[in-house]
Amino acid sequence: MTSILIIYTGGTIGMVEAEDRKTLVPFNLSHILDQVPELKKLDVKLDSASFEKPIDSSDMQPKHWLQMARIIEENYLKYDGFVILHGSDTLAYSASALSFMLDGMRKPVILTGSQLPIGMIRTDARENLITAVEMAALTKNGEPVIQEVAIYFEYKLYRGNRTTKVSAEAFEAFSSPNYPLLAEAGVHIEVNYARLFRPKSEQFDVHHNLDASVGVLTLFPGISEEQLLAQIGTENQRALVLQSFGSGNASQQPWFLEALKSAIDNGLIVLNITQCMKGKVEQGKYATSQALLEMGVIGGSDLTLEAAITKLMVLLGHSDDPVWIKAHLNSNIRGEMSIA
Repeated sequence: MTSILIIYTGGTIGMVEAEDRKTLVPFNLSHILDQVPELKKLDVKLDSASFEKPIDSSDMQPKHWLQMARIIEENYLKYDGFVILHGSDTLAYSASALSFMLDGMRKPVILTGSQLPIGMIRTDARENLITAVEMAALTKNGEPVIQEVAIYFEYKLYRGNRTTKVSAEAFEAFSSPNYPLLAEAGVHIEVNYARLFRPKSEQFDVHHNLDASVGVLTLFPGISEEQLLAQIGTENQRALVLQSFGSGNASQQPWFLEALKSAIDNGLIVLNITQCMKGKVEQGKYATSQALLEMGVIGGSDLTLEAAITKLMVLLGHSDDPVWIKAHLNSNIRGEMSIA
């Protein structure tokens, strides 16, 4: 029988009404089969683990990603797969981070959440949980079908580091703008086998060091020199995610280009991603991005913001060598970006 470990971190999916029926509190995972009796019909052995203090996902920090990774690492040989219950607001950040932290993983780690608490009548939590477990338990030719970090939400399975939250209200809260679905649940579960990720490494390894000295600068018409300098001059900042226009374009004003070049010359790593939901950065395609290319800004292709930030955190935590870091930023290491 396939064995799955359910890890509860907090969030809406695990909330039930308190005795006063006025507040929501986390349910006890030891009673999960009472809350979702349909799970008993799956031919799966379920166990659970939980954060000692479940958190709202708005409070999610790199230390919590480390906590999730440690739980997986400590139980990797005991279980065939893992399902993480997580608040939806930062779920895509956690999925992206775990994808880069878990190297050589050949088992599924599927994150899911919900827009309504599991104790409510119209909740989406039950279906999301049941099918996330079913997806994690899928096997073919004696091995797991999913061997990567994924997000399951509202009948769709997405690559974790390709996903972003797009709605605060709809049950279909997530989207993967630049990569197809891994699987879709209808009458049958339809798996897109050609799009599944397979790790190159034969050795499972967890990256425990994260460096959060990453900033984000979103360009907009009217951004001032003072605003730019305040962002790139942050003390101890090692990297900057630049959210540019279109296919990687930015202002050509001399003060902008000079300030950015000076920061890069002083060791700041700048990763250029587009503000657009679809498409990718192609530095040099237009004159307005040629200068960025020439000064050493790294093109981030179609990385999501969540993937760009977390990839930098993992790489910065792994090495102090800027050449090594830049080489890996230009590499598709977990299926997170499209490389021509």
